[in-house]
Amino acid sequence: MTAGVEYTIDELARAAGTTVRSLRVYHERGVLPSPEVRGRTGYYGDEHLNRVRTISRLLDRGIKLNGIRELLEAWDRGDDLGDILGVMESDETPGDAPSSGEHIAATDLAQRYADVAQGLARVVALGLYEPVDAATYRVADPQLVRIVDRLVGVGLPTEEVLGELERLKADSERIARRAVELFHRTAWAAYENSERRSEDVALLTEQLAAIRAVAATTGSEVVDRYITMYLHGDSELSDVLSGA
Repeated sequence: MTAGVEYTIDELARAAGTTVRSLRVYHERGVLPSPEVRGRTGYYGDEHLNRVRTISRLLDRGIKLNGIRELLEAWDRGDDLGDILGVMESDETPGDAPSSGEHIAATDLAQRYADVAQGLARVVALGLYEPVDAATYRVADPQLVRIVDRLVGVGLPTEEVLGELERLKADSERIARRAVELFHRTAWAAYENSERRSEDVALLTEQLAAIRAVAATTGSEVVDRYITMYLHGDSELSDVLSGA
């Protein structure tokens, strides 16, 4: 691994806007190289982050993991897939997924959400964009912007998309608050009563990482499980999709 930013698997998932579960699947399917293991912890670099982002773009284009593995193997051999598929950052056009800090005129952003009540204020409150000055905004969360654009792009009403994102944000804040409260009443309380040695700090750090991972990963997996359950329970929908 070249020198630079290092990520644990949880940090890599957050940076790439995906889940730890997805990263493990990518490992199993051979599309994501193994991390550098030191002690019991695997460390990932910027090349892993770029690879995960590329995988996400290919999945968005409807390419299955088996096909992605073949493409990436060809890419690793030196084939110029960036020009063919447009998946590299350097080959993206302005209409592709936005990048963090990308600027947009306030008038253009207001026009984009003109059909939504208080649209501009809502996307700023959601953290998608942030003002630079009175005339300019910049992308604050490219992953969320990409999600909104994708949902709107497949025909969902913008008003409904933003409303659901607002509700999900509120739910996420409640989950995060419970995780922090759990940390304070257990791990932190134990640390305060400890001798506060280096091993106590190390244990506290490990406990915090574990609680964060459980909250993030379990939340994602449980939601996905219930979505699957509810969809399978909709016989009419199942009949339509099975005939597609």
